[in-house]
Amino acid sequence: MAKQTVAEQYVDILVRSGVRRLYGVVGDSLNPVVDAVRRTSSIEWIQVRHEEVAAFAAGAEAQVTGRLAACAGSCGPGNLHLINGLYDAHRSMAPVLALASHIPSSEIGTGYFQETHPDQLFRECSHYCELISNRRQMPRVLQTAIQHAVGRGGVSVVALPGDIAAEQVAERAEEHALVTSRPAVRPSDDQIDALARMVDGARRVTLFCGSGTAGAHTEVMRFAERVKSPIGHALRGKEFIQYDNPFDVGMSGLLGYGAAYDATHECDLLILLGTDFPYNAFLPDDVRIVQVDVRPEHLGRRSKLDLAVWGDVKETLDCLTPRVKEKKDRRFLDRMLRKHAEALDGVVHAYTRRVDKHVPIHPEYVAAVLDEEAADDAVFTVDTGMCNVWAARYLTPNGRRRVIGSFSHGSMANALPQAIGAQFTDRRRQVVSMSGDGGFTMLMGDFLTLVQYDLPVKVVLFDNSSLGMVELEMMVSGLPAYGTTNRNPDFAAIARAAGAHGIRVEKPKELRGALREAFRHRGPALVDVVTDPNALSIPPKIKAEMVTGFALSASRMVLAGGVGRMTQLARSNLRNIPRP
Repeated sequence: MAKQTVAEQYVDILVRSGVRRLYGVVGDSLNPVVDAVRRTSSIEWIQVRHEEVAAFAAGAEAQVTGRLAACAGSCGPGNLHLINGLYDAHRSMAPVLALASHIPSSEIGTGYFQETHPDQLFRECSHYCELISNRRQMPRVLQTAIQHAVGRGGVSVVALPGDIAAEQVAERAEEHALVTSRPAVRPSDDQIDALARMVDGARRVTLFCGSGTAGAHTEVMRFAERVKSPIGHALRGKEFIQYDNPFDVGMSGLLGYGAAYDATHECDLLILLGTDFPYNAFLPDDVRIVQVDVRPEHLGRRSKLDLAVWGDVKETLDCLTPRVKEKKDRRFLDRMLRKHAEALDGVVHAYTRRVDKHVPIHPEYVAAVLDEEAADDAVFTVDTGMCNVWAARYLTPNGRRRVIGSFSHGSMANALPQAIGAQFTDRRRQVVSMSGDGGFTMLMGDFLTLVQYDLPVKVVLFDNSSLGMVELEMMVSGLPAYGTTNRNPDFAAIARAAGAHGIRVEKPKELRGALREAFRHRGPALVDVVTDPNALSIPPKIKAEMVTGFALSASRMVLAGGVGRMTQLARSNLRNIPRP
């Protein structure tokens, strides 16, 4: 058999595991692997301008496809730049394999040029992180890394010295069977029976859903109908559970709206389905709580549980629903649906007053028009900060749209890099980056990646010349805003200078036409919308600890603001309430 280098073996195993792209920046210790990619037709090297973008892009690709994605960084500073994007992928349970190439193996431990210890540095943001110290080690280490990333959902890191990558091996590596998908996890019959008894014994049941309900929409609706349960959701659960949902009572948390808070606090039994919702101050402490999660380490780490169920939401509900008695009393559900509609009526259309004349433009209005103009199967990537608010309240899920953000890690600058990874999975699908000016400028260099690969990503830039969420935190804490103002250029002019389509919007009446023009454009486009930095109003009784860090709250009050088309959804659900 023909000899191979270790780098060629590495690339062959990536291809067999289903990886089609390797995102990164070339560099000396990485060169043997990049050259092996060059000579392999079934995998592509994606040259980004910053390794952090490579990791974010790989994480987004994995979230869109559900398959393993990969990124790489050269020794020392090169792979260190991966770490923030890898943290995000890991906390999002996105299966990502990172190659951290390393200094020459003979120099490790000597303080050599660019020496770091990637096998130690990445341990906190990975399930598996190992150094390859000789050529015979590589195939099994890489196989193990892949199985950790896919099987446990998250990041694996392989550190590979450049000299070992370039070494030849005597013969081709054995082709081991690779794990490329995760199995379903079914709870034990004892757990299902215990949960059924708790449901049957409760008069008022509420479901609170997270991203673990992906693929289980039908099962959740069937169970809610059987037990007459209102359904609330966390931000990461919105895209999977809010559409076609006659039991919807909104979202909980600081960005929440509607009756979700009330439904979770006024029930007898709260069932947390596939959510690792981190803000425990929004969860009750005086009702019985059950948590269902495929990750056992998530069970009980946010609230005291009366029952912990280890299993997939879909599998659990498939087993549970036939075992519970159908409830006839809808009074709790109907009361929550009415409260939800009333709560939304109080804040909906907050952006519509004199909207055709308000300059700078209301960002709520931008999000609402974007929701109307975007494709039914669009992928939205959302910057952390105020863009999270607008996405949570104005993007309408339908079962085909995707909304991806740094919802667990909370990093700035995620939207543009994630849009790159999402667009590479399907150039024909509309991908929209909802970027804030702070996040966009942090990694703005990779707008050139869109141009280089002619990726048709549409960047909708909420340009308020400030770090809006930080200003809000300061203001609520009684501090004057300081260090939060950005002096911005005309970003549309920069986009045009880079070779993309750029449009600047300063008046509301120009917005819809600008978005349509950008969506019609075949290549990358940027719509620079000058928005009002003072758009977010605050309830007079809000407390500082409710805002700082998005983690603490002493009451159920949330930030005021519009909620887009969700009022129409709530009103339509009222029609499900039987009339006397």
